[in-house]
Amino acid sequence: MKLYDTPMAPNPRRVRWFMAEKGIDDVEIVTLDLMKGEHRDPAYLDRAGLPNVPALELDNGVVVTESVAICRYLESRYPEPNLFGQTPEEAAVVEMWMRRGELLVSLPLMTMVRHSLPALAALETQKPELAEANRAGGLRGLKVLNRRLAGSEWLAGERFTIADIVPYCGLDFSRLVKFEIPEELPDLRRWAAAMAARPAATAGRPVRT
Repeated sequence: MKLYDTPMAPNPRRVRWFMAEKGIDDVEIVTLDLMKGEHRDPAYLDRAGLPNVPALELDNGVVVTESVAICRYLESRYPEPNLFGQTPEEAAVVEMWMRRGELLVSLPLMTMVRHSLPALAALETQKPELAEANRAGGLRGLKVLNRRLAGSEWLAGERFTIADIVPYCGLDFSRLVKFEIPEELPDLRRWAAAMAARPAATAGRPVRT
């Protein structure tokens, strides 16, 4: 298998982190330089269908895109440690908090960075008002996670799952524009520190500016 990757973006980092937690080391990593437009190369588009990363090319030639879809496939191939839920109930709770973390935190904070980090202006037309609106939305989402974490060690319960990886990668990406967790969110800060301390957290941590 081949994983088409880029070191800066948060969505590919989800997959790298997931693989690191499972000890998956038999997937070839193909690094694309987004700043050079390698994700728009016709050969890559023929494989992935969209100019997006990550993409996982299976041994039979099938290409899977979307970070969570890739992680689901890898979970089926490398089931331990389980990161998507062991029972129907737990799987539903993991899915719920993963989606909440993505929609309420990762998506707005990643959009904030895309529209405010000067280096990314080469990739799209930046709109400062969009960055500010998503910053406010991301802060609201962080408050939701903080309330959840007041009564739970991890987002989906008492063990680490992909529900923790998804929002944290977006949150950590926001540090590229000096965004920090407000002090009035102590449970979120506790969780973020625990996430940063995991050995797999170093799997493709974005470069600081």
